[in-house]
Amino acid sequence: MEIMKQYPDKYFDLAIVDPPYGIDWMEQVKNPNNGKNWKQYENKDWDKSIPTKEYFNELFRVSKNQIIWGGNYMTEYLKPSPCWLIWDKMQEFSGAVFEMAWTSFTSPAKAFRMSRVEAYANKGKIHPTQKPIKLYEWIIANYAKPNDKILDTHFGSGSIALAVDKANRLDKMNLHLTACEIDKEYIDKAIKRISESIKQGTLSF
Repeated sequence: MEIMKQYPDKYFDLAIVDPPYGIDWMEQVKNPNNGKNWKQYENKDWDKSIPTKEYFNELFRVSKNQIIWGGNYMTEYLKPSPCWLIWDKMQEFSGAVFEMAWTSFTSPAKAFRMSRVEAYANKGKIHPTQKPIKLYEWIIANYAKPNDKILDTHFGSGSIALAVDKANRLDKMNLHLTACEIDKEYIDKAIKRISESIKQGTLSF
């Protein structure tokens, strides 16, 4: 909120955000640290509620277009849209088999298909609700334009930064990303993740 208030109206061309869904992820899983197949995460309360009306007011004020993951939980603040995005996880399991994003676009609804195994296997997942880099690459390819200024209010694992960098290096899109994260653990891990990509020659600032 403090960052957004510093920007004039419609400064950003596109906001791509993944805020808390308000479904209390930790409580749903009960104890995600149990079981040999679970990655351990510190039990936090960041998913207790969705963002406030004030958040959405600022988000719509500073950005021309928006893609909001978990928008199906936030319809009280969102207008009807023909262009919903779906990440189809392609597998039946105890959790959601797809996730939905509300968008401000008027084009037809679209689906990105990638299994949870492909998304997370040997990927060094650092956030419990981390989105795959390829999902952001798909979003950028379909909904961003060259020279766009992009806003991410919930940076999390930093996947969007890696996707933006690839679009800039390989597709010469010249995108500019402004991203925010208030949890020190996640930002430290995201910076480490990005730094490792720099060392491998896959990311540059």
